[in-house]
Amino acid sequence: MPLDILDENEFRSLPPGKRLERCAYIIKNDPDESKRWDAVYLAGEIAEDAPADPIFDDVADLMSWVLENDDNGIIKHEACFQIAARDMRKKIPVMIKTALNDRSGIAKHEALECLALMRAVESKEAIRPALDDPIPYVSETAAFAIKRLDRFEKSQAYVPSDVL
Repeated sequence: MPLDILDENEFRSLPPGKRLERCAYIIKNDPDESKRWDAVYLAGEIAEDAPADPIFDDVADLMSWVLENDDNGIIKHEACFQIAARDMRKKIPVMIKTALNDRSGIAKHEALECLALMRAVESKEAIRPALDDPIPYVSETAAFAIKRLDRFEKSQAYVPSDVL
């Protein structure tokens, strides 16, 4: 468990449902972006060992809520990371939307990078418009993501440790 995540309220000691409820409250209501960031991380941890548990989808839905509603690019960046780290494949469409339309360059960048990390080859054509993003590091990330997705598409036997 990362020690750099502040858990002043000891959310990690709560049952998963209660922990998610508390994290969601902070994410949706607290004006302090540092607390929202920690809550996104702490919520993401719930999904780490529970891909077959219904709470996995609840966590994924919360990450989508962040991408669609939070006004802070750093918070959205962390939500993108959590979606990729937990392989929340149902959220690929919201990641594409973030990559192409978010007002935050850092959120766009992370959505693109995470789509590549998730091996979301089905997103490759959809993210091509990001190659023309006016923010240089976003267009650069789009080029990287597309090249990486091309490699995955061509690879017969994908082993994560071979490319990560």
